[in-house]
Amino acid sequence: MNATIQKFGYPETLLREYENWVVLLRPEQVTLGSMVLANKSEAGAMSQISASAFAELAQATRDLEGALRSAFQHDKINYILLMMVDNHVHFHVIPRYASYRDFAGSSFEDAAWPKPPDLSVSVSVSEDQRQALQELLKSKWGA
Repeated sequence: MNATIQKFGYPETLLREYENWVVLLRPEQVTLGSMVLANKSEAGAMSQISASAFAELAQATRDLEGALRSAFQHDKINYILLMMVDNHVHFHVIPRYASYRDFAGSSFEDAAWPKPPDLSVSVSVSEDQRQALQELLKSKWGA
């Protein structure tokens, strides 16, 4: 796996692995259920990923959106492709919520709604909640 995937905690944060992509639970939760969708290649630009990776991207996004919808009924999803610090092709996947979501004994707010998400701010999630979140999302894959 490339350095970007490793930086985001692979394999501990893995939600699903595809031939060309991995979906990881984002270590810093911008909003509840934030993920990283990362291409497994060394590509440093979208134009450099393979045709098969582009085709598989459709399945990976359908799957992750379905898992988030089933788990939390998100209102929107923001896909952010920055690659300013981490050079390999990856998206920050930020589910967006117009209202609070309750999970694992806490209430979570999307403080930036309806403005763009602020990736420098994260919601407070305990280690137990992070593990429960990862287990829930894995269980909803394909739902």
